Amino acid sequence: MPDPWAPAEPGAAVDERLLGELITETQSVLPVDLSALADRCAAALGLNTVLIYLVDLQQWLLVPLDESLEPLPVDASQAGWAYRTVSPRVTDNGDGLVVWVPLIDGAERLGVLAVRTATLDGPRMRRSRILADLLAMVVTSKRAYSDWIAARTRTATMQLPAEMLRAFLPPRTIGSTQCVSTAVLEPAYDVGGDAFDHAVIKHVLHTMILDAMGHDLASGLTTSVAMAGARNARRSGADLPDLVGTVDRALAQWLPDHFCTGVVCRLDAKTGQLHWINCGHPPPLLIRDEQVLEGALASPPQPPIGLHLELAPAARQLHETALEPGDRVLLYTDGVVDARDENGVEFGLDRFTDFIIRASAVGQRPAEVLRLLSHAILDYQHNDLRDDATILLFEWHPQDL
Repeated sequence: MPDPWAPAEPGAAVDERLLGELITETQSVLPVDLSALADRCAAALGLNTVLIYLVDLQQWLLVPLDESLEPLPVDASQAGWAYRTVSPRVTDNGDGLVVWVPLIDGAERLGVLAVRTATLDGPRMRRSRILADLLAMVVTSKRAYSDWIAARTRTATMQLPAEMLRAFLPPRTIGSTQCVSTAVLEPAYDVGGDAFDHAVIKHVLHTMILDAMGHDLASGLTTSVAMAGARNARRSGADLPDLVGTVDRALAQWLPDHFCTGVVCRLDAKTGQLHWINCGHPPPLLIRDEQVLEGALASPPQPPIGLHLELAPAARQLHETALEPGDRVLLYTDGVVDARDENGVEFGLDRFTDFIIRASAVGQRPAEVLRLLSHAILDYQHNDLRDDATILLFEWHPQDL
C-alpha cells in the first residue's frame, strides 16, 4: 500500500486544465472516494498529498476520511489547535512539513485539512487555503445525503428520537460579517425534546430554542413539528407573532396533547434591533461588556407553544430592545443549569454565565465557547445527563460602526 504521505516533487507548477477537470469531477464523486480526489487536486496545485479530517458530532475528535488512520484529539493535537482557533498550524514531522488548515463552511467548522509539503512559502500556503475552501464546499454538499460521512463522524449508536430530531437541525454555526449564531445540543446521541434553529434572511438573523416535555419519540416529534411550522411561516414572510401562532396551531391540530416551551428571536443585523417572544421558557440572557445584564430580556410569562390557543387566545406579546455592538444573547434550556453532580449540586446559572464570560474574555470564538461549555456540563454529570441541555449563543458585531 503506498504511503499516503509520500512527498511529491517540490516546486511543481499549477496545472489549470487538470484542476478544472477535477473541480468538475467533485460534482459527481462519491464521498468514499473524496480522499483520492483531494490528493489529485493537491497535485494540480503543486502540493503534495492531503488528508481530510472531519470533527465528530460532539467535537472531541478529528476523524480522518481515510479509514486506515486513527482520529486525532481536538484538545491535544496540532490539528485540534487549528480547528479550535480557526488558524493554520505548521508542524515538522522529520521528513517534511504538515500544514493543518481549518475546513470551514461559512461560519461552521467542519474539521481540518492536512497538507504535506517539502517546503512552505507564500504561494503554497495560499494554495493550501484554496484547496481547503474547495474541499469544505465539497464536503458540505456531500454530507447532506451521505450516510457514510454521517456514520464516520459518530462515536456511538444514535437512538431513534435523536436520529429523527437531528435530521431537522441546521448547522451548528451560521453567520455573516455582522452577526453569528452557534448552538450545541446534548446528549448528542440520545436527545429527546430539545432543539434549536437559526437562519439568515437577507440582513435578518432568526433564532429559536425549543424544549418539549418528556424525553421520547413523541417529544422529538413535537419539536420537529414546531421547527417545521416555524420555518414554513418564516419562509412565507410571517412576522414573529404570526410565526409563533402558526406553530401554536400546528401543534394544536397535529399533536393536541403535546406542547413545548421556547424562545423565538429576530435580530436586524443592520440596526441591532432585537425582537423576541418567550413562550414559557427561561428568559434569554444579555451579555454586554463581559457582564450579564440582569433582567434585560425578561418578560411577562406566556403559555408554552401548543397551549396558547387553549389558555390565552389573545395575540402573543412581542418584546424588543436595541443591542449594542459586541452584545451576546444567550438562549438555553433548563437542562443546562439543572445539571447536578454526584452530590446533587446544580451546575447553576452563575456557573453557566461565568464560564461563557471567562471564555469570551480570553478571545475564544462563540462556537469554541459553546464546545468547551458543553464538555464542561458533560464532565459535571460524568457524561450522564438526566435532561437535554441545549445552548444557543448569538452576537452582533456590525463592521460599519
